[in-house]
Amino acid sequence: MKRNDFLWLLLLVGLFAFVAIPQTREVFIGFTTAHPYVGGFLKFAVLATMGELLAIRTLIGEWAIPKGVGYKMIVWGFLGMIIVLIFGIFAAGVGGAIDKGLLPGKGSLLAFAFLTSLIMNITFAPIMMIFHRITDTIIDLKYTDKGSRINVSYVIDKVDWGKFYSFVICKTIPFFWIPAHTLTFMLSPEYRVLMAAGLSLALGLILAFAKKKATQSSELPQQNVINVE
Repeated sequence: MKRNDFLWLLLLVGLFAFVAIPQTREVFIGFTTAHPYVGGFLKFAVLATMGELLAIRTLIGEWAIPKGVGYKMIVWGFLGMIIVLIFGIFAAGVGGAIDKGLLPGKGSLLAFAFLTSLIMNITFAPIMMIFHRITDTIIDLKYTDKGSRINVSYVIDKVDWGKFYSFVICKTIPFFWIPAHTLTFMLSPEYRVLMAAGLSLALGLILAFAKKKATQSSELPQQNVINVE
């Protein structure tokens, strides 16, 4: 194991140990309850960025920091804040619909969790993924196409929407996000956003392996990362 592999793993273990140890867990729950949006921002900014770094490590075989990582952390943090709100809306909405008999599964935690995950992922998730793909492309183009005028039309043309639809929408949503978020909504509310942020680590690996198999890393130019080995 290389030094940077160890440091990444040590940070991950440290973060989850903070939540696992009873004394620090109380601090975590108290802070996220009092400041849910700040907590959501920090969870996603840190954990999702760690997932991106792990994906790059998997793709090119070494640790490298993507250019614009600060901007990407802000986008992830913003998405974390949105997810705090969305989780609350869909959990309350599905729970209310079940209680009123509009959906099946009254009294079943599994039914509640599955239906919440299913409805959220076939309605909200694609919109969020499109937003993230566009913002991520804007940040990348800022460093790779410096001479070009970057506007919405230019960015949309740069995205491979065919692969986005066939893989991100048609594969990751039914085979990863719906099952993963079913488990997430079976947790207590204070842990759901943390679990969602942690899932980005696993998704980063899935996306990296799929991308590596399809392109042999050709879509991740070295000039757009800063080597830290």
